[in-house]
Amino acid sequence: MKYNLLGQTGLLVSELCLGTMTFGGGAGIWTKMGALQQQAADDLVRTALDSGVNFIDTANVYSGGLSEEITGQALRNLGVARDDVVVATKVLGPMGDGPNARGASRAHILAQARASLKRLQLDHIDLYQIHGVDPLTPVEETMEALDTLVRSGDVRYVGVSNWAAWQIAKALGIAERKNLAPLRSLQAYYTIAGRDVEREIVPMLLSERVGLMVWSPLAGGLLSGKYRRDGTSVSGDGRRASFDFPPVNRDRAFDVIDAMRPVAEAHGCSVAQVALAWLLHQKVVTSVIVGARNPEQLSDNIAATSVTLSDEELAVLDKVSALSPEYPGWMIERQSDYRAGGIVDEPKKTV
Repeated sequence: MKYNLLGQTGLLVSELCLGTMTFGGGAGIWTKMGALQQQAADDLVRTALDSGVNFIDTANVYSGGLSEEITGQALRNLGVARDDVVVATKVLGPMGDGPNARGASRAHILAQARASLKRLQLDHIDLYQIHGVDPLTPVEETMEALDTLVRSGDVRYVGVSNWAAWQIAKALGIAERKNLAPLRSLQAYYTIAGRDVEREIVPMLLSERVGLMVWSPLAGGLLSGKYRRDGTSVSGDGRRASFDFPPVNRDRAFDVIDAMRPVAEAHGCSVAQVALAWLLHQKVVTSVIVGARNPEQLSDNIAATSVTLSDEELAVLDKVSALSPEYPGWMIERQSDYRAGGIVDEPKKTV
């Protein structure tokens, strides 16, 4: 297991992060994600920690707070030392019926940070993330509220999820101008079958040294090898059978799967492990979030850290999964050629 710096910080996080969306269950959408209860969750957390994972991601909205409760209790049940684990959670979604029980306002952020600390049974949150965009709250108010949490010691670092490049750049500018805690990470959807973040977000993250946490690296299970080109499940189960998310260009996805199969055979691993390994080879990626319903599935995902793809294999996979050219990207690339030869890439810092 490798450890990467979380953006422009000194905090080292494992290249894989345990996602806890499968913890708790409950009503509505969460029944489709998973309904692992305490013992099963303890087993998953133990498997992750024993494999070198030191990073766990949850959210207040997952199963209405139950995921946070189970996560916190698992750490207590397993006797995990606080400094041995980096815990991330998120805030934005509705946590009550009232109009102010949601969003990224100062009131909601501060109230939910206290509630998350209680559910997690922790004295601080390592990474507190805004779970999405709040169109009603000024970014200044959100950043000032996050800064309050950092200065109080309740939160160590702050980040966002599902924000556009320009929104992150604006928030970074506000933080610098007002001497507020800056955003250190973005949690975003990224997969070899869905590389949209490479158009604007990835260049911004590299430029501003903001870390990237990847969610749904297997495109909602589509890259697991469980599905046929027509969308039906080989085994009759799988999350996409009942919850077809996130949106994917299926023709491109299955072209990618076809290209990954010989690579998987050459390495003696699964297609899913190749998909994860491809992400782990991307310079911008800090940590890839993997969820699971049992320790065996989690161990299979963790095994992707031992898959080293050759330059030739990466070239084949990059070509079949490449985005179509889009303006102004193609023009910027064309006009930058005469200068690009003088640039030396700085490698990702790992230990």
